[in-house]
Amino acid sequence: MPFTLHRGDALTALADIPDNSVDAVITDPPYNSGGRTSSERTGRSARAKYTSGDTEHDLANFPGENRDQRSYGYWLTLLLTESYRATVESGAALVFTDWRQLPTTTDALQAAGWTWRGVAAWHKPVSRPQKGRLKQSCEYIVWGTKGLVDSDRNPVYLPGLYTASQPRKGRMHITQKPVEVMQELVKICPPGGTVLDPFAGSGTTGVAALREGRRFIGVELSEHYADIAEQRLRSALTQDDFELAGPEE
Repeated sequence: MPFTLHRGDALTALADIPDNSVDAVITDPPYNSGGRTSSERTGRSARAKYTSGDTEHDLANFPGENRDQRSYGYWLTLLLTESYRATVESGAALVFTDWRQLPTTTDALQAAGWTWRGVAAWHKPVSRPQKGRLKQSCEYIVWGTKGLVDSDRNPVYLPGLYTASQPRKGRMHITQKPVEVMQELVKICPPGGTVLDPFAGSGTTGVAALREGRRFIGVELSEHYADIAEQRLRSALTQDDFELAGPEE
């Protein structure tokens, strides 16, 4: 089977993934953000934080969104440390974050052992204007490698800016990323390699990986979203007639 989906806590599931067995970690963890004060960040649900201006949906909430700042940084470091162990030498980690948690995410990545390589941006053309303020129209992708970059192992040229709107029609998750963006990002994984996502959500990273001829290992805590992810992953195999990608030239 080209994909495996673990149901449960990410740290618990990662402990069972063998050392040096995945080629890239590409993930969108809960930001534990979205508020001006500590009480706003820790006292509201994900739905309240991220969909206050978008009421025309019935998307399910997701857990893990109410850590305070200290525990969030510690937890993310533990998560990325386990991911580092599971990744091959020269493998990559790409971690989504927002502007509030960007410093914490870069710290956690380095504390976990990764060599920080930079920050890419996902630009969202449709975002809310803010009177008297700069528009918050980007989320960020902090990326690093386990050791040196081996450009001969995966000779791709990837952009540092991705422009696409968050899915609206057919959207299945509150913070769902565009599959076209994820299909570009999974190319950081060598053709035929394995992408790990400890926060699979509705399975978009996995769908992108399968479409691009990569294998996928996902972990999802929410049973609701794990069911959706499994259905989407199975559909991707059927629709795309999955074949492991060969070397890109």
